[in-house]
Amino acid sequence: MEAPAQGLLEAQPLHEADEDTVADIDFTTMISEEEKEELKIELAKLEDEISTLRQVLAAKEKHLVEIKQKLGVSLMNELKQNFSKSWHDVQTTSAYKKTHETLSHAGQKATAAISNVGTVISKKFGDMRNSPTFKSFEEKVETTVTSLKTKVGGTNPSGGSFEEVLSSTAHASAQSSISDTRLPESKEELQC
Repeated sequence: MEAPAQGLLEAQPLHEADEDTVADIDFTTMISEEEKEELKIELAKLEDEISTLRQVLAAKEKHLVEIKQKLGVSLMNELKQNFSKSWHDVQTTSAYKKTHETLSHAGQKATAAISNVGTVISKKFGDMRNSPTFKSFEEKVETTVTSLKTKVGGTNPSGGSFEEVLSSTAHASAQSSISDTRLPESKEELQC
């Protein structure tokens, strides 16, 4: 079999060197004067059509704005609609759905984990409260409170409120420190 002869159209793309060669060719020498005149006329028509289309487009855009104003459609409403549509489009993508499902699942697991931690902590506090060390501490606190109430005494059968107990304890401490402090009686005692 013979390779098919390549005609005027080549299947290979132009390379940079080929583009430079095409740019160097002066096409004005290859076409006749009559063809040049026809191309100039066609060029003028195309420019006129483009200008007309631009004017028509500007008029249509102005009319569009007027209709929107009459309907009460403002730029803010359009932005809201565009945002809503974009958000809806995002929510319908598979990537968003997968991410949403993953985060939802992770949130459920985190909630369960936090709940488990709370249960463990409660259990540990319960165990700690039943421990001998905590009971010993609790007994010491009760003994101290009872002794403070007895020191305060007074007419109140309950032993007084917490504030009264603290106040009387502070007062008792102050008096005992004053009575324990002895002033020197002579100059000899001062000169130690």
